[in-house]
Amino acid sequence: MDAKEVNLSKEFVDKISPGSAKLKLPISGVKKIIAVSSAKGGVGKSTISVNLAIALKKLKYTVGILDADIFGPSIPKMLGISEKPKSEDGKNLIPITKFGIQCMSIGFLVDQDTAMIWRGPMVSSAIRTFTSNVLWKDVDYLIVDLPPGTGDALMTFSQQIQIDGVVIISTPQEIALLDANRGIKMFQKLNVNILGIIENMSSFTSDDGTEHFIFGKDGAKNLSKNLHIDLLGTIPIEIGLREGADHGDPYTEFFEDSVAGKEIINIAKKISEKIK
Repeated sequence: MDAKEVNLSKEFVDKISPGSAKLKLPISGVKKIIAVSSAKGGVGKSTISVNLAIALKKLKYTVGILDADIFGPSIPKMLGISEKPKSEDGKNLIPITKFGIQCMSIGFLVDQDTAMIWRGPMVSSAIRTFTSNVLWKDVDYLIVDLPPGTGDALMTFSQQIQIDGVVIISTPQEIALLDANRGIKMFQKLNVNILGIIENMSSFTSDDGTEHFIFGKDGAKNLSKNLHIDLLGTIPIEIGLREGADHGDPYTEFFEDSVAGKEIINIAKKISEKIK
């Protein structure tokens, strides 16, 4: 039998389209949701997420951070949290507060060495739990640390939750920018507001004052121009950022007057102006 062309109804096409979610839900107790994404791992997404949360707090906002990186939760370590969240009713979780930031992560509920071998439905269920069963309290900005790539967790969150804007993290390296470009186009298909790009590890300044562009120069700047989206800022390599993440002491909390600290706070100001 010869194959025949099938005329799919608009309703069916809409249903399977990536940008088809008609009803995106808010998160109770949260005014604005800012997602932080990178299409490639290893570009400093979680480090930037934590420091953006700290920067917004320093701007006098009430801030929460949700670690939605189901397969590689790192926020507990970056904030130096080892305790587990409590629940008064056995259903809803109370965020753990550290450095004045309300925090929730799958990393609180599993052993640090546990490999998260979950299929799509389990990932979606976990995300629903963290978006509907957490008692956030009067949060002005919830920073959501999304998993890298374009997998189930990111798709589920983007389609089901009312995200006010997403920030894309990349390094200047060409391979990272290729992935960032793909990630941006995915969010555009999902009709998510893209706030802009942050270029992390933009350069390194040696003791003699010479600036070294280890991963290339102006990569994110050029990408932002080509795609007509904002370059929110460029964060240099500073050893304190890495040390702070490793030791649970967010860099911007203690060194806001450093070059990187000032830049992160300036980025936070831009984001707060875009989403009021």
